[in-house]
Amino acid sequence: MTIKTRFAPSPTGFLHVGGARTALYSWLYARANQGEFVLRIEDTDLERSTPEACAAILEGMEWLGLNWDEGPYYQTKRFDRYNEIIAQMLEQGTAYKCYCSRERIETMREEQAAKGEQQKYDGCCRDKAPRDTDEPFVVRFKNPTEGSVVFDDHVRGRIEISNDLLDDLIIARTDGTPTYNFCVVVDDWDMGITCVVRGEDHINNTPRQINILKALNAPVPEYAHVAMILGDDGAKLSKRHGAVGVMQYRDDGYLPEALLNYLVRLGWSHGDQEVFSIDEMKQLFSLDDINKAASAFNTEKLIWLNQHYMKELAPEYVAKHLEWHMQDQNIDTSNGPALAEVVTALAERAKTLKELAASSRYFYEDFAEFDETAAKKHLRGVALEPLQLIQKKFAELEEWNVEAIHQAIEATAAELELGMGKVGMPLRVAVTGAGMSPAVDLTAFLVGKARCEQRISKAIEFVANRINS
Repeated sequence: MTIKTRFAPSPTGFLHVGGARTALYSWLYARANQGEFVLRIEDTDLERSTPEACAAILEGMEWLGLNWDEGPYYQTKRFDRYNEIIAQMLEQGTAYKCYCSRERIETMREEQAAKGEQQKYDGCCRDKAPRDTDEPFVVRFKNPTEGSVVFDDHVRGRIEISNDLLDDLIIARTDGTPTYNFCVVVDDWDMGITCVVRGEDHINNTPRQINILKALNAPVPEYAHVAMILGDDGAKLSKRHGAVGVMQYRDDGYLPEALLNYLVRLGWSHGDQEVFSIDEMKQLFSLDDINKAASAFNTEKLIWLNQHYMKELAPEYVAKHLEWHMQDQNIDTSNGPALAEVVTALAERAKTLKELAASSRYFYEDFAEFDETAAKKHLRGVALEPLQLIQKKFAELEEWNVEAIHQAIEATAAELELGMGKVGMPLRVAVTGAGMSPAVDLTAFLVGKARCEQRISKAIEFVANRINS
């Protein structure tokens, strides 16, 4: 049997990290078992579903690299199929029309609450013949009244729910539109889903859905209900904890590999291993190793993973993601070093691609002024002679490479009988405008010969004016 899983978000908002983790677990289970992964958009909530949210979900999935084998399917395009099944169930007697008014239902619930009874539909219309009338009605599933629903959850183990705790679920509203729980059942059946991976908030839906599947003589899939994600304060993860939308993490400068690695460990483990490539996840992932307990989101751990991947992934690959941030920060990279070279030079010094982009601006754009603190410390009168000499030596270089630049700096220090720092630090401030950068020879190489000469001239003028003032 081919394993077939699905991710079925509702397009009422962005793809949040909880949904992304569910999608990842479902995707990994399919990939680990050479199975298939289906993307389904559950857009039957017509009032809250939006095209923008749907586009955001697809964008998030694509950015994460969670490719799908089928879909995306849209529930709103399958109403004819749902109505076909509802008609069959009415004919077979596994569903019935309920004419109870909203007022009657509310009164019934109030009476049940007053008696301390479970609030559920009392079956008033369950065994009555359909009326030949224009009265509005809903369609209810005729849930079994005896026995229980038993299923073995990959995460939570065996779960058993007595049928007398379940009421007759509405499967079609008075306007004829099918309800969520019913559409899900038909979709999973039609699409051949063999394992449903979803959040623990759906556990109460599962026995109802299983009963409908059995009434349809449809196969019942396996289930895995994963725990929620908490903020670092123990409360359910929300916007107040920071970014919760997947694309916000892109905007904040995280690599998809870092977020995927973080999310897979947020409830699943394989020994003490922390870092997993995508291929390792596919090889090692198992639903049975998912923890029952909720997991707390730790931004510091995500940052650590992001730094790891910025340094360890191929610079050319990281550069492709960095390019988005350069454009976002309006940095024109057409006149300057290759982004892969910038990644190699700066990845050690940045936590995120957003930081890396901001700190690389001086490679592509001239700065208006020197950092005040750095200039005060390093562009003093004693820096004038080293800057003048290094400018002369740079101009004489026939080849502009790191080794030649380094030799020029060394020669300047030797000729003036200065330590390397007495030449290197003024040079660093001159060519970057600040006091922090990678090795000054590499930095000068990436800035480029023409820009270096121009900026050193600016620094010399700055120092001269300072002496004269």
